Amino acid sequence: MSLLQVRNLEAFYGASQALFGVDLEIAEGELVALMGRNGMGKTTTVRAITRMLRTSRGEIRFDGHDLSVLPSFRAARLGIGLAPEGRRCFAGLTVHENLMASARPGEWTIAAVTGLFPRLGERMEQTAATLSGGEQQMLAIARALMTNPRLLILDEATEGLAPVVRQEIWAAIARLKQGGQSILVIDKAFSELRAMADRCVILTRGRTVWTGAPGQLTSETETRLLGV
Repeated sequence: MSLLQVRNLEAFYGASQALFGVDLEIAEGELVALMGRNGMGKTTTVRAITRMLRTSRGEIRFDGHDLSVLPSFRAARLGIGLAPEGRRCFAGLTVHENLMASARPGEWTIAAVTGLFPRLGERMEQTAATLSGGEQQMLAIARALMTNPRLLILDEATEGLAPVVRQEIWAAIARLKQGGQSILVIDKAFSELRAMADRCVILTRGRTVWTGAPGQLTSETETRLLGV
């Protein structure tokens, strides 16, 4: 049974239409890669799913609930955790305070997230503003996990990070998948996505144009739709 179902989703920024028909589905325990060139609607799709952007047409259902009628905080309480593009940690709060600000009961505790990202355990009393970019990304993911989500959304999971840090984050994502976490991930690291994803969904100009297993993604399709 699908955890998240998005059907024929359309959305606008003011009078400008950004999504023209997005379809995607995520099952329990599945990692789905949302792919596409810059400006094709990936982050807008995430904003629509998390209810930070109102939609005009289409269907978004999460665990049987109609998300289109809910505000963002209620969508989050249903079990959607987001590590947003640009990280957006609370700069003036410590690592510990950032984590506790979003904490909800469940298996993801301070001990669990610092086990996943040991660097955070070494910096609990530092403010987020003093962390490196990679550490801020780890904090953003850990903060999302502290909500104990059923679906974790990672928007630009490793963008702009040093190679060694990207490897740490991909290793953490692999551990999450092995643990049965449902994940929707956006990233430009196509080789890592192909190795890890159960399915890929490609957007072009606000529309879903390709869906399938990574092994079905041909070099011709990559070149035509992703510019790889």
